[in-house]
Amino acid sequence: MNRREFFHATSAAAAVTAFGRSASAQDGTDPLGVRADFPVVDHGIYLDAPYITPSPRTATEAVRRFVEAKARAPVPLGAMLEQKETVRRQFANLMGASPEEIGFLSATSDGENTMAQALDLQPGDNVVLDSLHFSTSYILYRHLEQTRGIELRVAEAEDGAVPVEAFARLVDSRTRLISVAWVSHQNGFLHDIHGLADLAHAHDAYLYADAIQAAGMVPIDVRRTPIDCFCAGTYKWLLGGFGIAPFFVRDSILDRIPPDRRGFLQTSRELPGYQFEFHSGARKFEYATPAFGAFYELGAGLAYLERVGVERIHAHGVTLAQRARRGLVELGLHPVTPAGNQTAIVAFENPTDQATAASRFEQASIKLSFREGGREIRFGAALFNTAAEIDQLLEVAAQLA
Repeated sequence: MNRREFFHATSAAAAVTAFGRSASAQDGTDPLGVRADFPVVDHGIYLDAPYITPSPRTATEAVRRFVEAKARAPVPLGAMLEQKETVRRQFANLMGASPEEIGFLSATSDGENTMAQALDLQPGDNVVLDSLHFSTSYILYRHLEQTRGIELRVAEAEDGAVPVEAFARLVDSRTRLISVAWVSHQNGFLHDIHGLADLAHAHDAYLYADAIQAAGMVPIDVRRTPIDCFCAGTYKWLLGGFGIAPFFVRDSILDRIPPDRRGFLQTSRELPGYQFEFHSGARKFEYATPAFGAFYELGAGLAYLERVGVERIHAHGVTLAQRARRGLVELGLHPVTPAGNQTAIVAFENPTDQATAASRFEQASIKLSFREGGREIRFGAALFNTAAEIDQLLEVAAQLA
C-alpha cells in the first residue's frame, strides 16, 4: 500500500467509526449519527428493517475478512471458537444475562422446537399462543396436537393487540407453555412479557418468546423480566447475518431443558472408553460446527449496537413510528398497529391493490413490505432512518388514500 492509499484507507475508516460526531447528527438529518455507516441509505429510503435489517460497514467488513481468509489462510478452529465465546459474552451483556444462559442454534425456530421437545407434552396438556405469532409456532403445535394429543389454544388479537387478559381466559391447570412473539412481525405489537411470565408461572407453566423482532430494537434485561426462554435470529435488528440464533434459557430451568441432539461441541471432556462429560450451561445445545462467518458479522453488529445504545435506538424508532402512525390516521388510513405501541414497526391497511401501491412506493424509492396478500403494508424505522424519510412515506401514502 502506498502513502496515498494508506491515507485514503485511514480516512475512510475514521469516517466509519466516528459516528455521532457529524454535522448531520446535529442538524436533525441523522439523529443518531450513523447514516455514513450504512450504505443502504445511498440507494433510496429503506424502511424494511422488520424483514431484513441492513448491516453497518463494520459488520460486513468483518465477515469479508473472514471469507477472504478462507481463501488465503483459513482461521484456525480454536480462533473461531474463541470468537464464538466473545459473541456469547457480547449478547449476554446486551440481554442482561450470564454467558452460561446463552446458547447458539441455527435459526429462531430451533429454539421453540427445543423447548417444546423438552416439555414432554402429554395428551390433555395445552399450549397457548396468540394470533400475532409467527407461522412456525402454529405448525409446530398443530403437529403436536396430531402426534401427542395436546391442545393448541389461540388468543385472538383485538384492534391489533393481545393483552394479558386475553391469554388468561385460555390458561388453566393443564397449560404447559405460553408462547408469543416478543414483538409481532405482523404489526409490531409489543407484548407485556412481564405480565405473561407472571400468568404462566402462576399456573406452573413456562413463557417462551420468539425475540427476532425485539432483540436489538427493544431494550431487554432478563434480570428484570422473568421470561423463561427466548430465541432470536440475528439478521434483523441485531445487525448480523444468517445462520445463527442466540438462545436464552434461564439458569434456574437449564437442567430441565435437555438438548434434543448430540455432537462433539457439547463435550467438556473426553473420558476413557469413549465416554464423555458434557457442558451443563446453554453451550449444551451447540452440537456441531456452526456458521462461523456469521459470528464475525454478529460480533461487529453487537459492538455497533453497544456503542450507539439500544435504548437510544428504541427511542428513535418509536418516535418515528408514532410520527408515521399519526400521519396515517390524519390521511384517513387505518393502522393495524395499536396506538401508543412502543416499537419501531407500523402496519396499515392498503386502501388500493398491491400492484398500484407497490408502483407508487417504488417510484419514490421506498422499500417496505406487503403482507396479508397485499392487503396490509408494513414498515419499520431503523437506527439510520429519519423524520424526513417518514414524511416522504406519508406523501406516497397520501396518494393511496
